[in-house]
Amino acid sequence: MNISKFFSKADDEKPLDVVKDDGGFTCIFRTIAVIGDSLASGDLESMDFGGPKEYHDYFDISWGQYLARMSGTTVYNFSRGNMTASEYVNSFADSMGYWDKEKAAQAYILALGCNDLDKRDLPVGSTADIDPDWHRNAPTFAGYFAKIIQRYREIQPDGVFFLVTMPVEPEPFVPADLEVRYMEHRKLMYELAECFSNTYVIDLTEYGPAHDAEFREIFYTGGHLNSAGYYLIAKMIGSYIDYIVRHNIRAFNQSGLIGTPYKYCE
Repeated sequence: MNISKFFSKADDEKPLDVVKDDGGFTCIFRTIAVIGDSLASGDLESMDFGGPKEYHDYFDISWGQYLARMSGTTVYNFSRGNMTASEYVNSFADSMGYWDKEKAAQAYILALGCNDLDKRDLPVGSTADIDPDWHRNAPTFAGYFAKIIQRYREIQPDGVFFLVTMPVEPEPFVPADLEVRYMEHRKLMYELAECFSNTYVIDLTEYGPAHDAEFREIFYTGGHLNSAGYYLIAKMIGSYIDYIVRHNIRAFNQSGLIGTPYKYCE
């Protein structure tokens, strides 16, 4: 039997060229925590006959839970609609007990930024805003976002982090100036991946589909993803993690020991 088919890759393979129905190597992480906003929370939009719009978080149809069912792993929704990185570190995570050691995961998927850059108009910032002592990080998106990584790194020193960039949303769905800030966000994700160990980028800006009119007609209801949309994102996230693992196979050979007292050191 040729075992290379389980991890081999074409020289020109792109992250989403191979779509996994079961999440592929995502299953090597037995626990995954998803930190995010409405798009990580299975948020659905409703409106009764021209009345006010309402928004509802349904974790069961979030892409994290679709991914959990695909891959057989456990996924925690550390998320809520309208969440920002600043609110997460300043109040939300504390109030929900998400810093508790008992809730430590082997892997963390961070998908934040839309509300920070749009609704809160927070400066994107840079890695210069990060201090080894996270209490001293600057009050920029970079400073708050990095603080999330730093705090979970203290809780789970060998944990793996996946940082998600935002999809392209052309005008009229997102103003051109905001789309520029989304590209700054993407650049920051790559800089943070260089700054922190065991940290990788899930680049949906470059490799995911644009959320244009055609995409929205199928995968949106109102201004948010629908169930089919969340399912599609789950397949993309799982396939992207599988790609990352296959392209860095030796870096993940002790994933099963994350969160245990043990390591394999020759």
